[in-house]
Amino acid sequence: MDEERCPLCGRALGTVNIDRHHLVPKTFKGREQFPIHKICHRKIHSVFTERELLRTYHTWEALRAHPDIQTFIRWVANKPPGFYVRTARQK
Repeated sequence: MDEERCPLCGRALGTVNIDRHHLVPKTFKGREQFPIHKICHRKIHSVFTERELLRTYHTWEALRAHPDIQTFIRWVANKPPGFYVRTARQK
């Protein structure tokens, strides 16, 4: 059976420290949720405002293309699925 993967970093999700991300923020009536590592979710919200997520970064491809997210993905690539440390303050 294939392991479920994080749509941001591509690592296996595992079973701990998992959040759900709305590509369209809930404040803008986004409903569809995706399982994502907690650390990846926190990184998204530390880099982008909800308005930026709505206007520009509402696809996984757009999120992964941002230089700050690319740097983060390279850093987290070899960490285990449940890895978590606090990230910078959310926007």
